[in-house]
Amino acid sequence: MNVQSILGSKGNAVETIAQTATLFDAARQLGERKIGALVVSGDGRAIEGIVSERDIVRATSGGGAEALDNSVGSVMSTDVITCSCGDGVDQLMSLMTDRRIRHLPVVDDRGHLAGIISIGDVVKARLAELEHENEALTQYISGH
Repeated sequence: MNVQSILGSKGNAVETIAQTATLFDAARQLGERKIGALVVSGDGRAIEGIVSERDIVRATSGGGAEALDNSVGSVMSTDVITCSCGDGVDQLMSLMTDRRIRHLPVVDDRGHLAGIISIGDVVKARLAELEHENEALTQYISGH
């Protein structure tokens, strides 16, 4: 299974936010959408950064509630690790584990934002693969 098949089942909608938005705006959007990260993009195609729940927690733990008035651009990660539609589940699991990240924006062949994959999406896909393999082995062993 690869990124394209995951996006095929979950969809390729991506929640984005502008660098100039406040951390309060980001926290509200994360809460309303029940997601853990927003891609920072002014046009919905170019990836400028990513901001996660962790980034907001770090900002408020150091600056208190007043930090929520700061811009997304002041705390976002700019060295964004991405994946492509052809990347496999095992490759994603390894990358996400090694880099300790929970969200990977997906880019198309032009480098434009094409979706986002979470660690939950990857785990779900891997479990589906294992279930399919288990069924195939069971059928093989039972002679059906």
